[in-house]
Amino acid sequence: MTHYGTWLTYSGNGRLALAIILLVAAGALAYAAARLRRPLKPPTPGRVVSVLIVLAWAVALGTFAVGLSVYIHQLIHDQLAKAPPSDPITPVSIAAAFAVFLVVLIVGAAERPAVRLASAVIAAMAAPMIFELPFDLIVMARTYPAIPPDPALYRAWFFGPLFLVELTTMSLLTLSPMVRVSRVSLYSFALMFVVFAIWGLSGFGYPSAPLPLTFNVVSKLLAFATALSLFVPHWFESGRALPQSGDSVPKALPESLAPARSWSGLFHDADTPG
Repeated sequence: MTHYGTWLTYSGNGRLALAIILLVAAGALAYAAARLRRPLKPPTPGRVVSVLIVLAWAVALGTFAVGLSVYIHQLIHDQLAKAPPSDPITPVSIAAAFAVFLVVLIVGAAERPAVRLASAVIAAMAAPMIFELPFDLIVMARTYPAIPPDPALYRAWFFGPLFLVELTTMSLLTLSPMVRVSRVSLYSFALMFVVFAIWGLSGFGYPSAPLPLTFNVVSKLLAFATALSLFVPHWFESGRALPQSGDSVPKALPESLAPARSWSGLFHDADTPG
């Protein structure tokens, strides 16, 4: 059964193909996690690049607003606009985002207040995008209702700018000196794809029934756990960091507690050269 604002379920061989693709992605992430010796710090952009990233994010938001207005206008023009179905997921997403914000804000005591606040905001915004990007790729071609005369065109008006928002929001993660990619980050992200695969085998239906609702909530919470592990890897890493050539950090010091290198990005410290 389909409703306005939902998507058509997968059926037949489509279910199996979707599940296989998602399991392959999960396997690749798990393999990368197994090969990761210690949490990694993403490349830190300079001030100019940082400003460009923020501007790109703002432009993506404006572009999405335009695409969404075009999409809604055509729905109304074709008399397809109806009341959307109930949304039990949004309260979960809001609560999880708020929890991530508070945790990052509280545990980043070693950082300056401005950096902690900005990092907490970035974490809360990026966490749902970790879920939404692969999710939107899965449902994009199956959204309902199809808008005549060219359903693919109007889907592009909606999803094209939305993908830009998701990608640029996640690119904001590079602006935080707190971010580390750990094994747990990759494993939890892989586990989200495993849940997606199981959901896909059942048709990847809209969360209006208990089973797809459970898949949706669990996979979304795993996305938020992935985001949280990027900012507080020491909460999840019980072992000590493995030394690498050129490290100046004592062997007994966990990587998550190692001092970050000077950050020359958007939150540049005036006392730090560079």
